[in-house]
Formats: sequence, structure tokens, C-alpha cells
Amino acid sequence: MFTGIIEEKGKIKNIRSGADSAVFTISADKIMDDVKIGDSIAVNGVCLTVISVSDKSFMADVMHETLDRSALFSFSAGSYVNLERAMPACGRFGGHIVAGHVDGVGTITNIKRDDNAVWYTIQAGDNILRYIVEKGSVAIDGISLTVAKVGKSDFSVSVIPHTLKETVLNEKRTGDKVNIENDVIGKYVEKLILNNDKDEKKEGSITMDMLYKYGF
Repeated sequence: MFTGIIEEKGKIKNIRSGADSAVFTISADKIMDDVKIGDSIAVNGVCLTVISVSDKSFMADVMHETLDRSALFSFSAGSYVNLERAMPACGRFGGHIVAGHVDGVGTITNIKRDDNAVWYTIQAGDNILRYIVEKGSVAIDGISLTVAKVGKSDFSVSVIPHTLKETVLNEKRTGDKVNIENDVIGKYVEKLILNNDKDEKKEGSITMDMLYKYGF
């Protein structure tokens, strides 16, 4: 599990492509202090497993499913990526619950400076937008951000200078693709409600009617 608080920016040194998969070699500095084979590292929000380690880099397999579901397919040697190690049990929860399981890809349609902050508007499909809530949490390229505005086909976030400095978001331009992971809590709640609605109405079951009745 991750928190969406990026630890450092890494650089893709090499991509070895297979028929439907790839092996990424990523250089890093800060996170390499305790990285070992088998560790999970979020690379632009995608949870990858370390398969090899050197002093200043690590290697990770990227499967067909990951390439299909994320923006990693568009990367090349020299690209910079956000890196976060899995959160230790004694760590601080600085962002929100991030699984590293990308729900889909969005497209940046507008970037606007607002005093010292920068607004990013991201277009996404209905499968993403259904879980986007104003003032709720979303992970964009692994960065824990707060949703500032929701439209019919897009949503916007306002990003502070520190986040821009510490992540690759500052290098993004209009038209670039980004990985999106929705808040996991909303997805589980929806699943539970839908399953209960399919079952026979039982006393104590969570249903839409019950939620409406009590003001939700």
C-alpha cells in the first residue's frame, strides 16, 4: 500500500520490450537506501515489483495488463517518473490509501496558473469520473491530490508549488497522458451496495433505499 506522497523523481535508463511486456530499468537515489528484490515501488502510481537491484537503479517487470491499463506504454529511456516505496507499518499516512492499481488513463486538457498554484484539468472516461468527488482524493501519476472541481467529462486539481517541484507533474503538458487511481473506498462501497441490491431484501442489509431513508 502507498500514500501518494512522492519520495523522489527517478529516471528510466532503459526499457527492454518483449512481445507484450517490458522490463524497466529505473535510476534513483533516495529510495535505494533499503530497496531489495521483491519490494513494491509505485512508478508513476503503478505498483511494480523489484526484480534486480544495483547501487543507483532497480529493474521491474511490466506486464501486458499494466501496459494496457496505464500510461507506461508511452514512456521511453530518459523519461522521468514519480517514485514511492510501499508504506511501512510505522510510517505516517500523509496522503490517502493508494493501492498502486491504476484504474485508467486520463488526458491533460488544460493547465492554468493561479497565483502560486497551478490548475490541471484532466479528461477521463465515465469509468473514472463516476468515482471522482469534489474535495475527494485521487491519485494522478501516483500523487495524492484533492479534487477541486468536477465536470461532465473532466475534473480539475489545484497543485501547490512543493508538489510541482518534487514530482514530474511540472513537466506535463496539454495532451499528455496520466495514470489515474480512484479512491478505493468508493469502489468498495459501490460493490457492497450492488451486491446487496441483488440479494433478497434482508433486515439490516445496506441498500439504496436504506441509505436514502437515513439521509445519505
